[in-house]
Amino acid sequence: MGDPQGYLNLVLHAHLPYVRHPEYPDFLEEDWLYEAITETYVPILDMMERLAGENVHFRLTMSLTPPLCNMLADELLMRRYRAKLEKLLELAEKEIVRARSLPSAFQETAEMYRTKFRRVRDIFDGCGGRILTRFKALQDAGLLEIITCGATHGYLPLMIHEESRRAQIRIASQDYQRHFGRPPRGIWLAECAYAPGVDRYLKENGITFSFLDSHGILFGKPRPRYGVFAPIFSQGGVGFFGRDMETAHQVWSAEQGYPGDFNYREFYRDVGYDLDYNYIRPYLHDDGVRRNIGVKYHRVTGRVALADKEPYMPHRARETAAAHAGNFLFNRERQVEYLKGVMNRPPVVTSVYDAELFGHWWFEGPDFLEFLLRKTHYDQDRVKTITPMEYLHKFPEQQIVEPEPSSWGDKGYHEVWLNASNDWIYPHLHIAAERMIRLANIHANAEGLLKRYLNQAARELLLAQSSDWAFLMTVGTARQYSEKRTRDHMGRFLDLYHRVQENRLDEGFLTNLESIDNIFPTIDYRAYQSAH
Repeated sequence: MGDPQGYLNLVLHAHLPYVRHPEYPDFLEEDWLYEAITETYVPILDMMERLAGENVHFRLTMSLTPPLCNMLADELLMRRYRAKLEKLLELAEKEIVRARSLPSAFQETAEMYRTKFRRVRDIFDGCGGRILTRFKALQDAGLLEIITCGATHGYLPLMIHEESRRAQIRIASQDYQRHFGRPPRGIWLAECAYAPGVDRYLKENGITFSFLDSHGILFGKPRPRYGVFAPIFSQGGVGFFGRDMETAHQVWSAEQGYPGDFNYREFYRDVGYDLDYNYIRPYLHDDGVRRNIGVKYHRVTGRVALADKEPYMPHRARETAAAHAGNFLFNRERQVEYLKGVMNRPPVVTSVYDAELFGHWWFEGPDFLEFLLRKTHYDQDRVKTITPMEYLHKFPEQQIVEPEPSSWGDKGYHEVWLNASNDWIYPHLHIAAERMIRLANIHANAEGLLKRYLNQAARELLLAQSSDWAFLMTVGTARQYSEKRTRDHMGRFLDLYHRVQENRLDEGFLTNLESIDNIFPTIDYRAYQSAH
């Protein structure tokens, strides 16, 4: 096959905040991870492995952020996940029996869940619960480009110390190498948030490319000749790809985009609320409060009340996903056909999404992706999938543009992460960062217990800097938990700081913190030392 008219750069951002509570046998917010494994990460992995086994040409880019990688590699969390999955399988078997007295659509859906959960179990058990190794194999085969993110998804533009920004990138790069056996070539800047100088820290760590929202490119100086349809190089020499808004709206929008189709599964109608309490009680948390369990029998239907939603029909939903994949590809063919006529190189359409959209929020999302990649391979030759690194190798000369400070948050800048609901966190974060930098500079080559104290202080600061906490405070979801996490990590950091300053290095106190906040087992606090 010859060169295509243009390229599709599909990018999935897989991220969750670091949530691990060994001090409790059962913790609600850990479900964020367990649900995403079952509904998103394993189905996408399964889809890619299936395509690879059938020699379907595809390229995909995924950020697997450091917090997510550390959770997926954590024995306690994976053991808890396996127990949760076993309960889902138990429920699925009971649902097969219950559905026998219901209309055929319910029976088909019950069978679908049993098949799905069994498949997830087989994949999880097949790699001994180490699913990162399966993603690594796809990268080693050249099909998947795994990129990193800031160490704890920290919002870099709102960090006032360059040492903090540099540490987020350096620690992330080192942790990536631990999981994937090579340095990262690309990075997802948390929230696509850019500020002048950030590219310098990327370049220092050998990172070649990243992504920005469309206005971060379009408002750059000078104005980019090809808009978002070719990457630009920053003054610091990092390639930036801009988000294409047409493909964003087609997939993101619940009303105008594909996920709102009436045939797709309704997210908000769940057996955790629908079924008899005594029947569903064994699958709830210890507190017995009803919640979403992940088994849902109804479809979007339309603008009707939840009680009026019609039964979900899996075969019809798959047919719809196939049709939408065909429509998406048709639109990309038309798009690159036009762009090729006004550019001196094949355009690249960069389509970036939260990975959790596919499978968790949009249940049929992994089916859509598989149909899209199959159709791209078999049905046409105008558009070809590509990774950012491949595109930069093919077309190494790009315009030099200084990106505009920006983010992909609401209104496009920093308001989501800095407003009246969360502004109180920043004085504490700034003072803690200043103290961490001072400790790292004073104790340039610590050993033994002191080194462990400094490493744990770095962990606590990083965990407090997660942009997720500020975001959740803004949207009001899990606000109390987010505020508590910020206060807890700040409090632990201060304890560690004062103990170091006063030379009160109690090992028992430290060991307890190391067991609770155990992210980045090979962290080196010297990432916070000032550059000389």
